[in-house]
Amino acid sequence: MPRMLDVSADVRAEIGDEEADRLLVGDGAPGNYDCTSCRTPGDSEQERTSTVLFVGEETAVLAFAHATCIPSQVVPVSEEQLQGAVRSITGEDPAPRPPAPEPAPAAPAAPAPGGGRQATLGITCGLVLVGDELRPALVVEPDGPIVRPGSTSQQDEFLTLLMEQGFRQVEDVNQLPVMNHGWSALLAMGKLHAVLQPGNAGSQAAWWQAHQPLPVSDGWRQAATKTQTVLMYAAPAGAIGHQPREDLMRTALEKAARNGALVAAVMPLAGT
Repeated sequence: MPRMLDVSADVRAEIGDEEADRLLVGDGAPGNYDCTSCRTPGDSEQERTSTVLFVGEETAVLAFAHATCIPSQVVPVSEEQLQGAVRSITGEDPAPRPPAPEPAPAAPAAPAPGGGRQATLGITCGLVLVGDELRPALVVEPDGPIVRPGSTSQQDEFLTLLMEQGFRQVEDVNQLPVMNHGWSALLAMGKLHAVLQPGNAGSQAAWWQAHQPLPVSDGWRQAATKTQTVLMYAAPAGAIGHQPREDLMRTALEKAARNGALVAAVMPLAGT
């Protein structure tokens, strides 16, 4: 039976016209599926469904999502992340879903000279009330000073470096930060994989990448899918701390803003 599938030009280019046409007539496309974005059941025979192709270095996985959640698209991910997503889908080595907010392990950043240790960026996911709307947010805080690459100074320039990339100082957490189109948050298979920044020749590169994809709460994912955006707040080491509840995280953000130690931007959501 023909399926109500959306196959974007990018997905078609990756899988080929023959495979795309097979999917559209129902050959190889599931009738029922779990939406790769909202994780609720879908039916490609009864409702418009997007094809989402996750592409690693050696492997590609085709997934399906409600067209009302996300459009058909190609989502580049690392091979390790893709294999981990496949294991979670097939039930092998499932990753438990922790309550939000939850800190994530992160990639090392530039250490202060003479420190002998690389600073690590920690990311917490949570919902932040901005105006009268709950917004999905990432709160980034290193565990040590971040200096300018190549500098011999001991000065922490974490916020300065981000402001040079389009982030702006936060004076009021109730105000929506500025949009930074060059950056994006990569969500794949319902988990946070990376924060992307502008790369060479119009491409994007990972500014932060999770060692293990970070599960997010259903509320966080739904809010991100609704607005197709994510807020990112950043503060220097020690300004926020690990906050086990979203109300405590909000209080810490407000304190950092009052102290002039908080920058933020809104970035597009990439993937699902």
